[in-house]
Amino acid sequence: AEVTGSDISADALRHARSNAELNGLGDRCTFRAINVFDQLTEASRKGEMWDVVVLDPPAFAKSRAALDKAWRGYKEINLRAMKCLPPGGFLVTCSCSQHMAPELFREMVAEAARDARRELRTVTEGGQPPDHPVHWSIPETQYLKCLVLQVL
Repeated sequence: AEVTGSDISADALRHARSNAELNGLGDRCTFRAINVFDQLTEASRKGEMWDVVVLDPPAFAKSRAALDKAWRGYKEINLRAMKCLPPGGFLVTCSCSQHMAPELFREMVAEAARDARRELRTVTEGGQPPDHPVHWSIPETQYLKCLVLQVL
């Protein structure tokens, strides 16, 4: 197995390389300093496919006013990733935008799948670990969302 890690942040890539080495996986991992939107577009154009794509971008919606723009950004990155997954491939997609409610996130992923002409099934859904509790009267404390999906 091989892993390709992509990030626009040189610091994030330095940490990723270090962790790969510490875990004895340095020879199986490559890292690219690239905008992932560009990388996925290029990969799709070339017909490159991966068995698994993990999307964990920074928060796209840091305010409620930014939600529409964030929706478009999340949709585009998910759509591009889906085009690089063969039938049976897995998409792990995450969001830490507090203004993107879990149901909105699922709705956006479903719209991206329709536009990418991909059928998905949910393997599992995740959220915050116990050290990031959700306060029921403060909905924005439920800010971490993660979907593990399989392309059919």
